[in-house]
Amino acid sequence: MLRKELSLLDLTFLALGGIIGSAWLFSALSAASVAGPSSVFSWIIGGILMMFIGLAYAELGTAIPKSGGIVRYPHYSHGSYIGYIMAVLYLISAVTTPSIEAEAVVEYITGINPSLSNLLTTTVNGVTILTLPGIGLAIILLIIFFFINYFGIKVLGKTNTGITIWKLIVPTITFILLFLAFNTKNFTSYSFFSNSGNYTGTIAMLYAIPSTGIVYAYLGFRQPVEYAGEAKNPQRDVARAIVLSLLIAIAIYTFLQISFIGAIDWSGINVTPGNWTALLSSPLANGPFYYELNDAGRALGLSLLTYWSYVLLIDAVISPSGTGLVYIGTTTRTFYGIATDEYFPQIFLRLNKYRIPIWSLAATLVASIVFLLPFPSWYEFVGFSSLATVFTYVMGGIGLQTLRKTAPDLRRPVRIFGGSIIAPIATISAILVVYWSGFTTIFFVLTSLFILVPIFWMYYAIKKLNMNLVVGIGVGLFQLIANVGLAYFAYLNILNDTSSIIPSFILYFLGFLGMVIIPSVVGYFMVNNEGKRYVLSGLWLLGLILSIYLLSFFGNFGPLSNPLIPFPYDTIIAIAIGLVFHYFAVKSGFRTEEIKSIIKEQLEQD
Repeated sequence: MLRKELSLLDLTFLALGGIIGSAWLFSALSAASVAGPSSVFSWIIGGILMMFIGLAYAELGTAIPKSGGIVRYPHYSHGSYIGYIMAVLYLISAVTTPSIEAEAVVEYITGINPSLSNLLTTTVNGVTILTLPGIGLAIILLIIFFFINYFGIKVLGKTNTGITIWKLIVPTITFILLFLAFNTKNFTSYSFFSNSGNYTGTIAMLYAIPSTGIVYAYLGFRQPVEYAGEAKNPQRDVARAIVLSLLIAIAIYTFLQISFIGAIDWSGINVTPGNWTALLSSPLANGPFYYELNDAGRALGLSLLTYWSYVLLIDAVISPSGTGLVYIGTTTRTFYGIATDEYFPQIFLRLNKYRIPIWSLAATLVASIVFLLPFPSWYEFVGFSSLATVFTYVMGGIGLQTLRKTAPDLRRPVRIFGGSIIAPIATISAILVVYWSGFTTIFFVLTSLFILVPIFWMYYAIKKLNMNLVVGIGVGLFQLIANVGLAYFAYLNILNDTSSIIPSFILYFLGFLGMVIIPSVVGYFMVNNEGKRYVLSGLWLLGLILSIYLLSFFGNFGPLSNPLIPFPYDTIIAIAIGLVFHYFAVKSGFRTEEIKSIIKEQLEQD
């Protein structure tokens, strides 16, 4: 059994520890460069969307307080096929986060002096990446995160609480001080919506939500759900911690964005006033809040602002480190949850003397290090990781409404008021963020997903669903090889060559359709009756993936210079897709053996 040590304060601070990381240091400038002053609304809209998703998980987290819960709920509501796909998708997102935060620490400390910058970073195609010494330093940070988690949940909870208090104080004081240099003209004299770059107007405001670190910042709300099995009173505290942490985060991030935009001194950074896109190549890009505070302190003769800018350099180490620390634990519990559902070997369930899943923790460390090598940059990681996570959040609203239908006798300490309304809104919220991420990011995430899906056929289906060994391996290899070949074709003929982009996409999509559907059809006829039910229960997800993928190419967030489905019609269609597949998914759910066991355990405890 895992130790139950975490209080409401610990759970709330675990969430805030995940929310207030590298994003607050990077995202204000990134969002402003895409959406201008309208980026303030990007933070509010993004926060509201995450709030609906969080409310769905608040009920699920209290009804089934299991560590690694987010990866296990789809299994409870729809069986192993959906459960596996969502589990590995969530694993992709979780395992990249410690790497992202370690990279953020290294990239920020290079601002101390040019020699350190030249040693630890270099620039490739306009993007700052880590050198081998920089990667080595990031690996050392990951090892430190590993050992703090190794010594147990109580050490993690108290360590993170102290770090999070610091992480709350520093951003709050920062936006208060920046209001001393506030210039209202930055909101009133220039275009409120960005009119430069790939997206303009309202489209830019929506695109900023998934692409500039806004969603990435809010994703930490899930921590109370992940650690529910280690909470002292999960029935009371998990929901409160989710809502409280998101409300605090929305307020902090919104005021940070307002203060950042208001404090921009266009002449001081040699940028034409109102040219929001140019912020990314301005001196601000190396340390947005640090530069603004330092510059404003000199201009206004306020040494307090200058001194506080130096505090930000310290926070540039503490905030990302705190988030990386939390997410090493989150990914560990993701491995643990996947192994509990028997998708991965049982070795990932073994606990050390501190009651921590030691082999899951070790796998997390290794995977985080591996991801540093091909993606040694914060900017190369953040959109990919965000989309992978939000794709799994589609199951929040679906799981809430499905389990109310299939398990009405499940004990629910927190029953969300208006759940039948909140559930589809939560699903639509996740679908919109996925769609607004754009075709290119969706392409990379789906390609990564279907590298891992073949393991379901080659391992789980053979072991648990009585699939023939040769057939299972054959189906898995077919899907894997087809996915890699299609990805290579799309990379050459769609992402890097637009001369015949529509015919190339049609050819690619037909191949992708076959790669997704054929293994499911073959698998359906080759597994036992239980497996057949699992596969049928998961077909709606394949339909959803295909529908959103198709829309993302032809809509306003795709690669076409003249989209066939312009805004807002594309977003309206995305909402309709979300609604249709939400109710298909709810109808497809059934009372699984796992949920029966949970209800039985609850009755035995009475």
